[in-house]
Amino acid sequence: MDPGRIVAVYGAYGHTGRFVVAELHGRGYVPLLVGRDRDRLAALAQAGPGHRARPAAVDDPAALDRALRGAAAVVNCAGPFADTAAPLVEAALRAGIPYVDVAAEIEANLDTFARFGPRARAAGVAVVPAMAFFGALGDLLVTAAMAEWTSADEAHVAYGLSSWHPTAGTLAAGAVSGRRRGGRRVRFTGGRLEYHGDALPTVVWPLPAPLGPQPVLGEFTMADVVTVPSHLDVPEVRSYLTVRAAADLAAPDPAPPTAVDGRGRSAQTFVVDVLVRSGGTERRAAAAGRDIYAVSAPLAVEAVDRILAGRTRTTGVASAGAVFDAPDFLRALSGHLAVDIPLG
Repeated sequence: MDPGRIVAVYGAYGHTGRFVVAELHGRGYVPLLVGRDRDRLAALAQAGPGHRARPAAVDDPAALDRALRGAAAVVNCAGPFADTAAPLVEAALRAGIPYVDVAAEIEANLDTFARFGPRARAAGVAVVPAMAFFGALGDLLVTAAMAEWTSADEAHVAYGLSSWHPTAGTLAAGAVSGRRRGGRRVRFTGGRLEYHGDALPTVVWPLPAPLGPQPVLGEFTMADVVTVPSHLDVPEVRSYLTVRAAADLAAPDPAPPTAVDGRGRSAQTFVVDVLVRSGGTERRAAAAGRDIYAVSAPLAVEAVDRILAGRTRTTGVASAGAVFDAPDFLRALSGHLAVDIPLG
């Protein structure tokens, strides 16, 4: 077995983790199943030929070190990332291997940049947080739309979701973020994060087909407010979410995703529409696909593949748009995303 093809997946038995394991396997990697629940790991290992399971709790550094032994990289799919990201990054740095996660938690991603930036850079190790639908996809689209621009006045990311049936992990992560904010909301304005209690405005956003114009909640802030400003000079970063998806998420007892195809994807579809503005000039980029959890897997695994192949622009803690060639990365996902980005 080529050790360069072994990739550890922490939280392998979770909803997104299973998609990541399948994507790795489909690309010829050997997934190393890691997580806190020994029984769930064993059951998943039995379902996949050649899969190995290594239980490890995030509060046990020695167990994490054993779990990552022999791995070429680690993908963290276990939220809340406020609890798991730092221990897994620490373990990756001890092992000298790249770390990728699918965190959508704004504060957890901020913590990763603040806490590990200098150390990861000094070690020459790539640490890429938010390498998922929320965080990476918007960042890649903004970066592609800006092209040669290094600064812009505004960046807008509109998430057109046909519905949103959240996983238990999404709900748990949201609860953690809510407690950290003291129930306040967050926005990125004037070049910094601002916590506030203002009501979210509703506007109509001209989403591309197949959704078309939709009512959206303005300032429904996602991880783009961490990823985009980490490498681009954009003092105003705003994101939006379709009202129907926000209502699903806020339901008293929201239904989890339900698989409707052989790949385990739900019927949910999405369009992500990006607008960047500099002076009187506007540029746009968009991507459309199916199932926000399922599409996080090719995003994360493509990142691992490029890091291991040396197809990166930097090391240390960096967002997708900073570490990868954004247009090329997006086009590489043509089997999962329909993209409309500037030529070049």
